[in-house]
Amino acid sequence: MRTTVHRHLGKVVAGAAIALAGTAAMVAVTLPGTAGADEKTGGKNNGAQAGAQEQAQGGGQDQAVAPGVVRKAPADGEKGTGRDPLTDAELDRAEQIALNQQVRRSGEDVEGDRGPQRLAVDLAEPEADELDGASAPRRAEVTYYDYKNDTLVIKTVNLDTGKVERTSSEQGVQPPLSPDEDTEAVRILLADPLSAGLKADYKDATGKELTSPDQLEIDSMVFRAEPGAQPAALDKCGEHRCARLFPKALNGPWIDMRHLVIDLSARKVAELKR
Repeated sequence: MRTTVHRHLGKVVAGAAIALAGTAAMVAVTLPGTAGADEKTGGKNNGAQAGAQEQAQGGGQDQAVAPGVVRKAPADGEKGTGRDPLTDAELDRAEQIALNQQVRRSGEDVEGDRGPQRLAVDLAEPEADELDGASAPRRAEVTYYDYKNDTLVIKTVNLDTGKVERTSSEQGVQPPLSPDEDTEAVRILLADPLSAGLKADYKDATGKELTSPDQLEIDSMVFRAEPGAQPAALDKCGEHRCARLFPKALNGPWIDMRHLVIDLSARKVAELKR
């Protein structure tokens, strides 16, 4: 049974009512009425390409997540072996190769600063003719989002040669949001008058004023526009990068803000039709 306390423009939801296991999918199940939002799974630093592919295939529906095995990256050494997770040195090297000076000068991140928004760096799958090769080169896929032109870019870097082998770019493909994007979405929201309900509910729950994103735990879902299902201000969501937030006071309750959407590309907040 869910206990919900209605207050102001938002709703404070008792902590026991929503048990999150690090995924917004569970929020979507516990908090109904998320039509128009794409599922966002946990693990924001890995698997952005898979998330992008699911979104491109219309993955706005809740989907079962197969159990996985977490493999720890090698503790020492600058280079991993075989299918070992990328080492810290490989992660840094892949990003430096992919995000060269030209890319950094021309791109724009979620805060509007120079350089595209980094989403993930993942170990790339080997080529078909390398599956049985013990000496197959290690490659990394560097995924980033350029807010200057709302483009998702994936670069495949050969870590042995230090070269970019492939580059793919798409518009209208929206992988799960990164932690930095979640944080910026909260900043944009807190600066907008529509955050009044969130601030009031936070004060009711904690006795303190809400002034900073670090006072909240945030999960989120990418929001896509559906014809007639939202105000005109959100019609570009999907082309733009838009977020629906599920905030939780640190050591406190969840606050239901499903009625608000933050357009990170336009840096605006709008309220969904009810």
